[in-house]
Amino acid sequence: MSYSFSSTSRRRLYTCDTRLIAVCEEAIKLFDFTVVCGYRSNEEQTRLLEQGMTRVGPGESLHNRTPSAAVDLAPYPIDWYDFERFRFLGGLMTGLGHTMGVDLRWGGDWNSNGVFTDQTFMDLPHFELRGA
Repeated sequence: MSYSFSSTSRRRLYTCDTRLIAVCEEAIKLFDFTVVCGYRSNEEQTRLLEQGMTRVGPGESLHNRTPSAAVDLAPYPIDWYDFERFRFLGGLMTGLGHTMGVDLRWGGDWNSNGVFTDQTFMDLPHFELRGA
């Protein structure tokens, strides 16, 4: 089965670096997910920091760049507590990125050691270009 992006997901995705777009376009062929956020304004970054949803302030996030060097994704339909589906998406994205020559860091395994229990801040929807 092949999936496709909604117009909203596509609009959000196209605020991202072309390498993130390419990996996401391959991943959507295999697994259904939505693009929650690509580029994020400094105002939105401040709001998320105040809510405890991020640990970095405005201008410090890879989401705050144009184009965005980070993207937030969620398995569709969204169930924020279905951690297994988020982990599946994390593996899919990082694996596809690897095969495509795009080095991604995932917010469910920040140090990329394959251990999910050693994280101090879980951000399962988050993917970013390593070294960006």
